[in-house]
Amino acid sequence: MTEHSAASPIRKIVIAGGGTSGWLAAAAISKVFGKNFDITLVESPEIGRIGVGEATIPTLRVFHKLLGINEREFMAHVQGTFKLGIEFRNWANKGDKYFHSFGITGKECWACQFQHFWLAGKKYGIDVPFGDYCPESKAARLDRCSDEDSGLNYAYHLDATLYADFLKKFSQKHGANHVEGMIEKVLISPENGYIKSLLLKDGREIEGDLFLDCTGFKALLIDGALNTPWVPYGHYLPCDSAIALQTELVRDPRPYTQSIAHDFGWQWRIPLQHRAGNGLVYSSRHVSDDEAMATLMKNLEGSPVTEPRVIKYVTGRRINAWSKNCIAVGLTSSFIEPLESTSIHLAMSAIYRLMRYFPQNEISMSNVEEFNRQSAVETDRARDFVIMHYHLTQRADTEFWRYCKNMKIPEALANRVQLFKDTAAIALEEKELFLNDSWVQVMMGQGVSPSAYHPIADVMDEMELKNFLGYLRGNVSEKVSAMPSHQRLINHYCKAAMPA
Repeated sequence: MTEHSAASPIRKIVIAGGGTSGWLAAAAISKVFGKNFDITLVESPEIGRIGVGEATIPTLRVFHKLLGINEREFMAHVQGTFKLGIEFRNWANKGDKYFHSFGITGKECWACQFQHFWLAGKKYGIDVPFGDYCPESKAARLDRCSDEDSGLNYAYHLDATLYADFLKKFSQKHGANHVEGMIEKVLISPENGYIKSLLLKDGREIEGDLFLDCTGFKALLIDGALNTPWVPYGHYLPCDSAIALQTELVRDPRPYTQSIAHDFGWQWRIPLQHRAGNGLVYSSRHVSDDEAMATLMKNLEGSPVTEPRVIKYVTGRRINAWSKNCIAVGLTSSFIEPLESTSIHLAMSAIYRLMRYFPQNEISMSNVEEFNRQSAVETDRARDFVIMHYHLTQRADTEFWRYCKNMKIPEALANRVQLFKDTAAIALEEKELFLNDSWVQVMMGQGVSPSAYHPIADVMDEMELKNFLGYLRGNVSEKVSAMPSHQRLINHYCKAAMPA
């Protein structure tokens, strides 16, 4: 038996855990590197998948294109629907509603983004919703959508269990090995502290040179064996529990996710082709599990088709997502919460990052350090975007919302919000996940009104600005009016590839 060391070549890659993150890793590595490595995924049939991550963001489409996945086949297999954004209800105040779309709004110039022109229009009485200048936002609100040839920036709603199965078949087709078995012990080399192998309950031993920990919240390798610390986010993100269940469909699926704030958290609704995903995210410090359950059951649109599951979690990230010869992917590495559907993206991003910094012959500490730096920065930025939804509430009707409104937030987030309040500008760093329009839609949706805008927006006189804004709005209306309903698109596009 050979023991891996920092100077040994990487030949055997072992992925511990199935589910979405495990099979995403297997799919990407087998497709890109499959001929050069021995890839084995170890999954226990005794451990159920969490399987509630049913909403995604548009970056998944890029990942699929890299792998050469046919969108129509994928959508048919996972019972998928299209997602143009998220509708938020009751977040700023009870009764309020706003939409965070995935699209580009209006048209920017070299000096400033579109929101400055939109704000300038208000002084001339042009009181048109910001979303009317964005095809994705307007289409969603009219229950319309279009496929990949339309140029729309969309994501998917999907059945997470079916998606893992889809990726499993894809991975095996590209040479990944699948081993069923319960991991009983992680064996560590006494010479260097690296993981040597996984000992299964039935006595089999799975050796490897590089290990990916996709075991979810259990974190059997990165924490259980290597004791890699966790950086908690609980101060900023007070919710620590969720209840998930599935219901029958009672209407045509909306082309967006719904996020409905309650007194102690928020509720999601995610429509699929064959059912709807539902859940309630809440703070156990502010409500009991029984009261949270009662609130969810009272606010369902259809009858339940599964039993509700209570999930307890701790938000945060690993201080190092890559430790020794182990890389944490998915819930093992970080968890923010489901609000902006970042979990699958962060797992996918970790896989991208691993492929960019993949060891040629042996593990280099410079590779590891850069991987960990980028992982921490990306996760913290995504965390800040989610924190903003809670902190910018105007609600003070419950203890939960008073805490969110008054809590101290990260300095970088506070500075970004203040800049927008003062100037309507969004200052972005390189390679951020959420771009200008996302920040603007959420801040304005939560009631933040900038006190000024960029002076270049005043270069146009009243007639020029009205013509400019009218032209953009007209283009959006024309584009959206040509789109089919979301249900019609599903019937034509998502079901056409299903086998007879």
